[in-house]
Amino acid sequence: MNIRWLIRSQTMVTLAAGMIYPYYLLFLKNLGNSFTKYGLAFAVFTISSAIASQWLARSVDRHGKRMLVASSIGMMAAMAAFPWVMSYTVVLLLQLLMGVCCAMQKISERTLLADLTERGNRGKTMGEYQFWTSVASGLAVVFGGYLIDLLTIDALFYVSAAIYGASAWATWRNNGRGSASAE
Repeated sequence: MNIRWLIRSQTMVTLAAGMIYPYYLLFLKNLGNSFTKYGLAFAVFTISSAIASQWLARSVDRHGKRMLVASSIGMMAAMAAFPWVMSYTVVLLLQLLMGVCCAMQKISERTLLADLTERGNRGKTMGEYQFWTSVASGLAVVFGGYLIDLLTIDALFYVSAAIYGASAWATWRNNGRGSASAE
């Protein structure tokens, strides 16, 4: 994998995530849940991500690219499942899965960024990475709002799932291209 493909795949991840997260609260409210339950669900996500990152960090140098693919596939599955959720317990289980996927994505993305850049010459590449993922994040919120207005919040989850799938495919397809030491 080369740096361009890493930037493209992670821009897709940012787009998929950015479309959902601002509207996720509305989804939970539509299920009849309280803001307290939203807070608990978000805590399950962040705490599971923190715990998983400690556990996964041991193998990121050997399996970074595979983790990046697996994280997008896991998020794709979670996004595709959300429109079918009728129970808060299932929301919590999906939040747990999403936390683990987030940990895989974050630690592998950062490791690959370091592997694909030269020490002392990373600034330009990091700036380009930050630019494209930030643009995707900003556009995602607007696109998500339009999509909900035109269709439904369920459609937003399905589009996000498709984008996560495209990111997994792009990462898998370009696995082995470039000179990163992490698989």
